[in-house]
Amino acid sequence: MTARALAPAAFLCTVLLAACSSVQPDPGAPGRAGAAAGACNADAVRWAVGQPADENVMARVWRESGAGLIRPIGPGQAVTRDLRPDRVNVHIDRANAITAVDCG
Repeated sequence: MTARALAPAAFLCTVLLAACSSVQPDPGAPGRAGAAAGACNADAVRWAVGQPADENVMARVWRESGAGLIRPIGPGQAVTRDLRPDRVNVHIDRANAITAVDCG
């Protein structure tokens, strides 16, 4: 197989592994409303748009957003429409670059 043929499979594996991660962000000091409650703050991680969706960037997005959950969303991936104020959504394109970050 050529590298071009393996690229979609590698991307899918990356997204699936990121979705299965059990790493949780540090909730912060007691009394810190946003992080302690797990509330998402997408404005804090707007810097991530255009970055590669690798393990280090995704962990930093999760931590800096203050969210309790992270949901990587690949191109064409079906997702639930439930509103979760404690979840940060990271939209990823076929080139494994982050295209948008939002909460919900």
